[in-house]
Amino acid sequence: MEEKLKEYLKEIQIMDTEVSNQTCSLPDELKSAFDAAIQDWSANAKVKKLWAKDATLWTNSDESNWLGWLDIVDAQLNAIDHLTNIADEIKREGFAYALLLGMGGSSLAPEVMNLTFGKQSGFPEFQVLDSTDPQQIKTFENQVDLSDCLCIVSSKSGSTLEPNIFKQYFFERLKATVGADKAGSRFIAITDPNSKMQKVAEADNFRHIFFGVPSIGGRYSALSDFGLVPSAVMGVDVKRFLASVKRMVEACKNDDASLNPGVALGLVLGTAARQGRDKLTIVTSPGIADLGAWLEQLIAESTGKEGYGIIPIDREALGAPEVYGNDRVFAYLRLAGAADAAQDAAVAALEKAGQPVVRIAVGDVYDLGQEYFRWEIATAVAGAVIGINPFNQPDVEASKIVTKELTTAYEQTGSLPAESPILEEQGIKLFTDEKNAARLAEAAGDEQTLLGYLRAHLNSIHAGDYAAFLAYVEMNETHEALIQSARHAVRDKKRVATCLGFGPRFLHSTGQAYKGGPNSGVFLQITADDSVELAVPEQTYTFGIVKAAQARGDFQVLADRQRRALRVHLGADVKAGLEKLNTLIQQALR
Repeated sequence: MEEKLKEYLKEIQIMDTEVSNQTCSLPDELKSAFDAAIQDWSANAKVKKLWAKDATLWTNSDESNWLGWLDIVDAQLNAIDHLTNIADEIKREGFAYALLLGMGGSSLAPEVMNLTFGKQSGFPEFQVLDSTDPQQIKTFENQVDLSDCLCIVSSKSGSTLEPNIFKQYFFERLKATVGADKAGSRFIAITDPNSKMQKVAEADNFRHIFFGVPSIGGRYSALSDFGLVPSAVMGVDVKRFLASVKRMVEACKNDDASLNPGVALGLVLGTAARQGRDKLTIVTSPGIADLGAWLEQLIAESTGKEGYGIIPIDREALGAPEVYGNDRVFAYLRLAGAADAAQDAAVAALEKAGQPVVRIAVGDVYDLGQEYFRWEIATAVAGAVIGINPFNQPDVEASKIVTKELTTAYEQTGSLPAESPILEEQGIKLFTDEKNAARLAEAAGDEQTLLGYLRAHLNSIHAGDYAAFLAYVEMNETHEALIQSARHAVRDKKRVATCLGFGPRFLHSTGQAYKGGPNSGVFLQITADDSVELAVPEQTYTFGIVKAAQARGDFQVLADRQRRALRVHLGADVKAGLEKLNTLIQQALR
């Protein structure tokens, strides 16, 4: 161990093994399988194999190349100066705003940190953009004073579409605001070495370039510079944060699987999934509620492939035990000193009813990083139990390919390929693939109406399925509340798990599991006309065209995978369209 790290560990007294406490309550059949898995991992020294990056734990393909995150906390502690220096610099410069431009694993951890810690005194107000919706970009831009703003472009590969076009747009806006000679000084890049983004940042004289670790994938990058540079910029005490994580790292090295918090959690999730309990409902105290979005992408993108997977359920309100089937595990992350009494009572009722519940007592918001590491270990272990490679993402790439084909077609012809709705009524259009259209028409019978088709689609949901609402509209409180209302109506009527994702961000998260995981999802994709449009600098397409291509590419891959998917296209008034759709869904469920 480097001398500097030794001194630092001594200074902050973190060599104890105290971590946020974890307990679980399991029904008998799951408890037996879990106990057997614990015995297997302990008897066969699998914790040692995990830390030795032994690919035979998984599919014996390239897994050993993607385990750099196991060592990242020591590496960050040993090079802490680069984080404290950027924090000091940004505070000294006095920027009023900091905007992170990213997508998926590069943006979700900073968003969780910002929404959990809030604005820190003396540091900029921090915001995250991860949407190609033109209205959302305008809303985002209108909330800041660009003349007093720092932009962070975050892209691991450096070639992901969204961060690149965000950079093009805001770089031009900064040039117009502060001058071409100063725009580069308002930008920071976080990217892997030798990426396309590094070359762009160097050419445009960015203020700083911070580098990721090539052996750490995007969704496991929260404790690398992708998560910690933005955290330092927003004013989080990164020394204190990493000190807490270090305790979890040490605890997760315990060879006794039953005493290893990450491994034990992973064995619960993996054995439960193999028994058909493949929906994980995430329950979080209000003070750490946004952690769920990060957990979604980690779990879904890692485990949802080859027809297997764990479907994470985030932001679904807790209901009475009778609204749940026997396909779930519940994880309750309770923030000490700021817990919600109604959540406590609801979780206790679930335990009493025999549902499997994992409880994690989070001591402080500065222990959030412990959860990053605990769940990274748990997800890798669950992947081993399921028997898949938890570090690739084959179906995210499939969606990107179709999106690229559509934007290329637009560049060549000036329009996206024509498409015809299967039904148009009340200003709402329905689209689906030919096979599903025939099935819905037959199921609707004499009711060949919007209501009839929605009823037929919802009636295809059966026990053990999940219903997912995939919304390619501006992500705001009004839109979310309307879709949440429809979502909970489906949950209560059909007794199934429900998901809500806003596009395109979920494409880099739960989208992997929806396409590559178990074929138990019933999807309602929601699109709308754009009321505003924004040009992408140096491109012939606009942000609206990009979003439309992403939605259509997403839908095509779902259809290609034989998923039950229906697209509802609203008019230009998104709020009115969502209100109408919500009403129709409530009627269809009666």
